[in-house]
Amino acid sequence: MKSKEIQELQELIGFIAESGLEEVVIETGAFKLKTRRSAEGKNNHLVSVPQVVAAPSVTPVIATPVAPQTPATPVETPSKPVEVAAGGKIVAVKSPMIGTFYRSASPTNPPFVNVGDTISKGQVVCIIEAMKLFNEIESEVSGKVVKVLVDNASPVEYDQDLFLVELA
Repeated sequence: MKSKEIQELQELIGFIAESGLEEVVIETGAFKLKTRRSAEGKNNHLVSVPQVVAAPSVTPVIATPVAPQTPATPVETPSKPVEVAAGGKIVAVKSPMIGTFYRSASPTNPPFVNVGDTISKGQVVCIIEAMKLFNEIESEVSGKVVKVLVDNASPVEYDQDLFLVELA
């Protein structure tokens, strides 16, 4: 299966999960997908699909007061501008996939990172759930977290800004 086909299949399964349909059967020449929801809303049948996950990308951002690109309310310091040290460079850590954003591994655990935390390249900064799979998202940069742009348990889109980081 090509990566484009896998991505389309992942989006279809996500749509089915969110639609509330009781049962869905899809047959093509390449595969057969059948899912049925029990009374509790859990799937009785799971189809395993290889997941291709792109590395998070980082994009330089102008070091001026920053507003989130999405209508979601920022989690930290909602009305204060981002303070940047002289000569500091801000980059956005972006979502590598569509899914649900989580700041911690479980509701009882503390967030992976908070505003003011120093992070290093490869450090887990959040989790994105996509089709019942929990994907740890690692930072591609080292620096200080200056802003969290997404609320916990909110849906995120591919390439959406998640955090602003002042490079070290």
